[in-house]
Amino acid sequence: MNLRERLRFQILNKMDLTREIEDEEIRQMIREEIIVMGRERNLSLEEKLSLEQEVFNSLRKLDVLQDLLDADDISEIMINGAENIYVEKNGVIEKSKLKFSSEEKLYDVIQQIVSINNRMVNESSPIVDTKLPDGSRVNVILSPISLEHSTVTIRKFPKEKITMEKLLTFSSLSKEMAEFFKSLVMSGYNIFISGGTSSGKTTFLNALTEFIPKNERVVTIEDSAELQVQGIDNLVRLESRNATLEGKLEVKIRDLVKAALRIRPDRIIVGECRGAEALDVLQAMNTGHEGALSTGHGNSCRDMISRLETMVMMADDVSLPIEAIDKQIASGIDIFVHLGKVNKNQRKVLEVCEVSGYENGEILLAPLYQYECREGKDVWNRVGTLHHTEKLEIFFSETAEESNCMQQIG
Repeated sequence: MNLRERLRFQILNKMDLTREIEDEEIRQMIREEIIVMGRERNLSLEEKLSLEQEVFNSLRKLDVLQDLLDADDISEIMINGAENIYVEKNGVIEKSKLKFSSEEKLYDVIQQIVSINNRMVNESSPIVDTKLPDGSRVNVILSPISLEHSTVTIRKFPKEKITMEKLLTFSSLSKEMAEFFKSLVMSGYNIFISGGTSSGKTTFLNALTEFIPKNERVVTIEDSAELQVQGIDNLVRLESRNATLEGKLEVKIRDLVKAALRIRPDRIIVGECRGAEALDVLQAMNTGHEGALSTGHGNSCRDMISRLETMVMMADDVSLPIEAIDKQIASGIDIFVHLGKVNKNQRKVLEVCEVSGYENGEILLAPLYQYECREGKDVWNRVGTLHHTEKLEIFFSETAEESNCMQQIG
């Protein structure tokens, strides 16, 4: 038994479990034991403070995981069994020196995490998605479904809201583009954001919401609440719910989209389309609900169209021909935005396209902004610049003409 486990064992034996014990009382008990052990081990002040925090975390928080959650420079935590913990720092994945004392301790921490939201994970239900109090997403897969050991993956929720101004600081897009997106959001364009895993889709969606007029009624729909819409007083946040072990009480994203249409929204924001809910989102966009925002996994603006077609086909209560689906996409979505990583870790806007119509069985996309790679760089190590195309000038001229017509009609 190492020093930390020995100290933890002694504190557990001293704790009076018949009453509620405050955190500071536990810390004081740990300090007293450390003083005694320090005489034997000749521990330095730094070692004593570190030992105190480790033991406290193991008793009251999430053990070694707590240090990783508290680190601001870590964006993702990947636990492959008790002894293999990997973290993503500034877009780079590296192995952490920290490890759990045993698989049993890891299992205890897993149960502690899922119990926060009254969830359950066991042999009969070995896979669970949940979240931490700060909104960080958590996925758990227990052994033996995960063959060698249980796995936990945590996408940390940023403590500080990422604004459009910060995205400009990160060079994720240009000042011109930020103004362009501001005008799109304020004017009520339906925008769909695509990108791969960890490309910054939700972050970018959050940044776009700061341009929503403050007097609008906004409804957000998510499977795990991550959106940070600020400055909107008339805000309704909806979150889906998984079924119980008996297969009851499930609330799907599709149910929430349908419910949102009945509560008089000015704007609907769907955190991510993953399946059949894409059909309901498109129908909402096509029935007068302007300014809708959503995201989805895709490799380009064009590829996102194929993904949306597939997702709509997943709706088991509706069977639509591909032509009808494409017409729904063409008439519902105004702008596609594609995000990706440059130099493997820097997130950027790579492509912005306007949906300009539907002809001869194909959705027409007009590129407004494109990321141009420099010669000699491949797609995994892109270096280049984002520039607007000639289509952007046409887009602005058509928008101005439409605005003038609307004013004359008014």
